[in-house]
Amino acid sequence: MYIAAVILSVVLALASLAAGAPKAQLKGSVPDELMGKGLSAGLVRLIGVSEVAAGAGLIAGIWWQPLGIAAAAGMLVVMLGAIGYHVKWGDYADAASRGAATAPVLFSLLAVAAGATLAASQ
Repeated sequence: MYIAAVILSVVLALASLAAGAPKAQLKGSVPDELMGKGLSAGLVRLIGVSEVAAGAGLIAGIWWQPLGIAAAAGMLVVMLGAIGYHVKWGDYADAASRGAATAPVLFSLLAVAAGATLAASQ
């Protein structure tokens, strides 16, 4: 079970770091798009910092599982907020934006799996 926990934690951490870094720095098309839809720069930055922190916590959680479980739970909360955001903007009904809108769903599933396998490997 520990090997599965490590693999899931690393995959989710890399995805989280890749998604969060541009938002935390307010650079790139994603932060611009989010701010264009009404989110403040501060909120976009907070989301990015939260994603980066979750990624770091997942990596550290490989060695100290309670931190990894907390990071996975935090990532799940951020992703549930992202799902709500995409529902509000109708992205799941729009074929052009559906692909990007499914990423939070996948990350939510990965967060649950990573947290569960970390908890089981204690």
